[in-house]
Amino acid sequence: MVLRNVFTVRTLKTAAWTPARVAKGSGFPRSPIRPCASGCTTLSDELHFITTPIFYVNAAPHIGHLYSAVIADYLHRYKLIRGITSKFSTGTDEHGLKIQQAAACAGEDPLTFCTEVSGQFRHLFEKCDISYTDFIRTTDERHRHAVEQFWAVLQRGGHIYKGTYQGWYSTQDESFLTPTQVGDSTDSDGTAIKVSLESGHKVEWMEEKNYMFRLSAFRCALQRWLAETPGAIQPERFRHVVLQWLQDDLPDLSVSRQRGRLQWGVPVPGDPEQTVYVWLDALVNYLTAAGYPEQHPRWWAAARHVIGKDILKFHAIYWPAFLLAAGLPLPRVILVHSHWTVEGQKMSKSRGNVVNPLETSGLLTTDGLRYFLLRQGVPDSDCDFYEDKAVKLVNSELADALGGLLNRCTALSLNPEQVYPRFCATSFPREGAAGVGRRAVPEDYGMLESVEALPGLVAQHYESLQAYKALEAVAACVRHTNGFFQRHTPWKLDRGTPSDRSWLDTILHISLECLRIYGILLQPAVPLLADKLLSRLGVWPEERAWGNLCFLARHRGDACPFEGRALGPETGLFFPRLDRPKASKADSKSRKKTASSKQR
Repeated sequence: MVLRNVFTVRTLKTAAWTPARVAKGSGFPRSPIRPCASGCTTLSDELHFITTPIFYVNAAPHIGHLYSAVIADYLHRYKLIRGITSKFSTGTDEHGLKIQQAAACAGEDPLTFCTEVSGQFRHLFEKCDISYTDFIRTTDERHRHAVEQFWAVLQRGGHIYKGTYQGWYSTQDESFLTPTQVGDSTDSDGTAIKVSLESGHKVEWMEEKNYMFRLSAFRCALQRWLAETPGAIQPERFRHVVLQWLQDDLPDLSVSRQRGRLQWGVPVPGDPEQTVYVWLDALVNYLTAAGYPEQHPRWWAAARHVIGKDILKFHAIYWPAFLLAAGLPLPRVILVHSHWTVEGQKMSKSRGNVVNPLETSGLLTTDGLRYFLLRQGVPDSDCDFYEDKAVKLVNSELADALGGLLNRCTALSLNPEQVYPRFCATSFPREGAAGVGRRAVPEDYGMLESVEALPGLVAQHYESLQAYKALEAVAACVRHTNGFFQRHTPWKLDRGTPSDRSWLDTILHISLECLRIYGILLQPAVPLLADKLLSRLGVWPEERAWGNLCFLARHRGDACPFEGRALGPETGLFFPRLDRPKASKADSKSRKKTASSKQR
């Protein structure tokens, strides 16, 4: 099956929407999507702009931060190999009362504190091969300029007014809460306190004169947006969560804090006694990366956000309302993922179970950790992390299955010339064709069908934020190819016999073709391993795009550019097996004993 980029690329022309136009029912644009030749769904945009949240620098990065970045990274890389121009922004959120307090506790000025922690995020992303094209810091001058301009637009439009805010506020969440979102609890000393029902963090009653945003005016517009654009929030269950929130009235939102209380932030333009609310400040980072306020339209029309479910309200209610008020297009899609637990428990500093991604990448390798996160992460439900599970998965699917297949196909004993062997149509004729020298069996044709269908299936899953299904499909095909190789025992064939030699070369040719397809498809998820695999096969860098997914051309009677080409140099084991952590082995035995005792 030949896969080509047959879709027409164009720049998306999206009109700016204002509250007035929305009220008149002008509607919202839908993503132009149509099937491509491989049966997958391909966006017909020329540009792709993917973002992660900017990460709060009150503490070092954890595995959840990396998960967001890896999701955005695979989507960015996938678009690039599809031939689409892609921009990928990430960064750090460095303002707010929580940062001001954390810096004070550390005995540092806020900027020094932020620079140190922001550097930790940069280091992690470089270590884990996150290929961002822009790293935003909210302390950057370009971002301050964008925030000031955005505020001015909202104010000129009459969407901001001076008022008195009375209500509950969570410093830990940097979030204002309604009475229905607050409950009773006790602190570690047994003192009665109020907490956020969603996060469990302590809240305090606040009464101060601030600037308010007319959020209440946008409830109907937001409902209409979600009703007319079903794919605006994915997975679907999170769109329903937002629609449920919108069943209730939206109170106006405080978008500033008194400067005497919060000094660390962007001052409100024209009012040095007030500081811009941290979430308004932070959300504008996406526009900053797009080039706001002068050069944003080209990129902003292609914006897609990757976020964790804990910040859904800010991105699916506050942010779209701000954008509508400013007369700007809404994001093309908000892609939401769930959280990681550790052996069934929520990660927290108090439990001491926060997973350090740098340490974990040292254990699993960079691509091993990326593979585990994408292979096991299910966007619409929380996922469990423990090292033993991760080691077993990457050993099984990367070292044994994929690496084992590559090692066997390129072994000197079977391929002494170290070339891409020739395909023999007599040994492996088309299904149903008569032939005296046929050696292929019915199961072999089933394997070919699976590999031919794989690119379309992988594209569908990559596009829909279901990388775990894409990698599962690749792993299944790898197992089928190993079964094909094992079924025909090429090591038993006599290279001195012409018919055996032709059949041996055909087995190797088919297996290497399968590996080439897997290598191209795995590039977004595990770029280093994919490069190692394709380089070993002798596939040149310019032959690794989506348009090169022409599988087994010789089986259709077409020419194969790889046939007879020398393989790339041997660079050692593809993915050496990892040792299981000793503690994990003991824990695994303990879990088995516990399960056994429960059954009895």
